[in-house]
Amino acid sequence: MQPTTKTEALRRMKSIAGHVRGIERMLEEDTYCIDVIKQIQAVEAALSKVSGLLLEGHLHSCVITAVRGEDLGERERVLTEITNVFAASNKA
Repeated sequence: MQPTTKTEALRRMKSIAGHVRGIERMLEEDTYCIDVIKQIQAVEAALSKVSGLLLEGHLHSCVITAVRGEDLGERERVLTEITNVFAASNKA
């Protein structure tokens, strides 16, 4: 993982963790359900951004290295990983 990607992902995750704690407080305080749902949706969107950031970094490093490499098995393994990640995300 590139250092800038790691730094950005960690920064975003710390922010998300703060939002999740805020949602927990909202639930404890019996905040209006729709307001809690909106915050949950914001956290889901933020997590999706982190996932996209990591995927982009992976595609530009590990996948490109494998595709350009000589090892056919490694190429297939990396492509299968990517396919599995997308298949799993479509099940959710």
